[in-house]
Formats: sequence, structure tokens, C-alpha cells
Amino acid sequence: MGERTANVVPGDIGETIESLASTIHSRRDASAETSYTKRLLDGNEDELLKKLAEESSEVIMAAKDRDHDHIRYEAADLVYHLLVTLERYGVGVDELAGELDARMR
Repeated sequence: MGERTANVVPGDIGETIESLASTIHSRRDASAETSYTKRLLDGNEDELLKKLAEESSEVIMAAKDRDHDHIRYEAADLVYHLLVTLERYGVGVDELAGELDARMR
């Protein structure tokens, strides 16, 4: 587990997801030598998928421990890796939103 983030304040999830997705998309033009995101986008597919599974498991374990801050921390890692996965496979966050909206009807 990484070091927990200090002084977290509530934010706007829509703005945050849009901004993060945009940043991830922009990493397509980055150097793989300097960008972890670029390596996940273009590297070995299994490495990204393993990372997604790992982060999912870490959220589960944090939830089992009922550790609020740890859950938040690991959920952020999971969302980041999920957004990288969506970018890698060409699924936009607008499509994800549409899928979720359709399920609420």
C-alpha cells in the first residue's frame, strides 16, 4: 500500500473523472520512459489487466478492514487504472456515463 493522502477535501466527481480521463488520453503522446500511464496504455496488455485486478483486490481488503481512508485511497487507484483500461480499449467516459444512465432508467 502506498502512503495515504493527507488533507483530502471533497471534490466534484464529474469534473475529477473528466479531468483525469483527459490527462490519461494526453499521455498517449508521452514518452514510455517517463510516463507510467503511457507504459500502461501501450505496454503488455497483461500488465495493465493484472494491475486492475490487484487494485480491485486492495479495495476489497480495505473494505474488509473497515478502514475508511484506506478504502478511499485504494478506490482512487482502482478508478485510475479503470480509466486507463477504458482509454486503452477506446471506451470513452461519455460512453461509460451513458451505460450507467441507461441502467438507471
